[in-house]
Amino acid sequence: MLGRSLLATSLAAAAAQNASCSTVQADSLNPLVLKAEYAVRGRLLDRAKELEEDLAAGKPLPFKRIVKCNIGNPQALGQKPLTFVRQTLSLLMNPALLDMDLGYPADVIERAKAYIAAVPSVGAYSDSQGVKLVRTHVASFIAARDGFPASADDIYLTDGASAGVKALMTLLIRGAHDAVLVPVPQYPLYSATTTILNGTLAPYYLDESASWGVHLDELKRAHADAKAKGATARALVVINPGNPTGQSLPQAAIEAILAFAASEGLLVMADEVYQENVYGDAPKFSSFKKALARLRAKGEAGDADAADLASKAQVISFHSTSKGFIGECGLRGGYFELQNIAAEVRAQITKLASISLCSNLVGQFATGLMVKPPAVGEPSGEVYAAERKAILDSMFSRAKRIAAALNKLPGISCNAAEGAMYLFPNVAIPPKAIALANAAGMAPDEWYCIKLLEATGLVVVPGSGFRQVEGTWHFRTTFLPPEDVLQEVLPKLEAFQTEFMATHGPAGKQEL
Repeated sequence: MLGRSLLATSLAAAAAQNASCSTVQADSLNPLVLKAEYAVRGRLLDRAKELEEDLAAGKPLPFKRIVKCNIGNPQALGQKPLTFVRQTLSLLMNPALLDMDLGYPADVIERAKAYIAAVPSVGAYSDSQGVKLVRTHVASFIAARDGFPASADDIYLTDGASAGVKALMTLLIRGAHDAVLVPVPQYPLYSATTTILNGTLAPYYLDESASWGVHLDELKRAHADAKAKGATARALVVINPGNPTGQSLPQAAIEAILAFAASEGLLVMADEVYQENVYGDAPKFSSFKKALARLRAKGEAGDADAADLASKAQVISFHSTSKGFIGECGLRGGYFELQNIAAEVRAQITKLASISLCSNLVGQFATGLMVKPPAVGEPSGEVYAAERKAILDSMFSRAKRIAAALNKLPGISCNAAEGAMYLFPNVAIPPKAIALANAAGMAPDEWYCIKLLEATGLVVVPGSGFRQVEGTWHFRTTFLPPEDVLQEVLPKLEAFQTEFMATHGPAGKQEL
């Protein structure tokens, strides 16, 4: 008994000692992870969760619900899944349903059988690069979109576009001496990943006064600035259509950016996940793959300068099932396509993919369903086309409605959304409010967004989380809430902004 008592005492003492000197404490973690920031899910969302709990507990608040406009998450805000996608996935998840008369259209059953023939179960691993049949469908989609050939061998299927971006940046960034040119405002995936990899972020600023356009002189400035700081620029990120800014770049701008990147030896990382989200009379989506193919064609026609640039240009393009009109964020499907990437580099990309064995199979098949929808005349074609049109028309209508409402408010200016799912209004925050934010230890736009949340229930993301021109303040909001929710929240936003400017300073539009 005495021996057992001594052993128990010894074990308890050891446990207490281990608890006090544990290596897994915040101050012992990777400092680069601690340094990384991701504003889309941060302090503001934490406060929103607290307020949700207050609502559930019956506490009186000036709003009935929390409206999460902080992230492009369509189905969380009421968008219904596409019938063709969910019917096909249901058969893939439970193939026994194929033996039942569910009334599913013939093209749904045919697609499910084709995918099951390619991989026997969604619970099985696929090739590291992804299911070959799905990659073939992706290549056909790209070829039809651009009018130039595409190959399944250039396609890698990923767990959403983000996984592909992180993999490629892991491959590129060797340390602080490597820089990545990133648009500002930028999606914080790029800044956070660069930080974690100990790389250098080289911002190039979009022109808010010109619908968030990209200027060649600004690209040159950012490239030269990185070099002056001792960093070698390795890649140029372009988000088109833009996030958080919503611009759609014209084809001429894309070709100019590609030529600049080729001449400077920069890999173009083309984030094109919003390519289906272009509205009204905005420039139609044009891919970097198409720009490179056009450059090659000019070279083959005898243009020596074009031939030289085409031989140097390198492009990796990303797409995702999360955006567009399919809105299947939670399924984590996506792909990237390689252009002018050496075989030795491809081998390393495949090795990175192999470390995780493969991307998830449901996401892979969702990607296939996104790029190869039912055609007009097929059994599911009419319903699919109607659902697609209804979603995109509604997004455009809501984008116009919210932008118009914002532009009527004192102290706010907002560019129209040409594409994507977001508006990025400019907010003139008065000096008195800035002083209060500083006293609270917050960026002025973060403080503003928390006040907005507490008054209206509307969750947006402060512009400082995306970076912005110094001295300007913004917030990003989606235009995904349904019409009835907008009817409820927009008057609250108007009342909040009017009172905010009356309380903290004079109204007035901030000059862009």
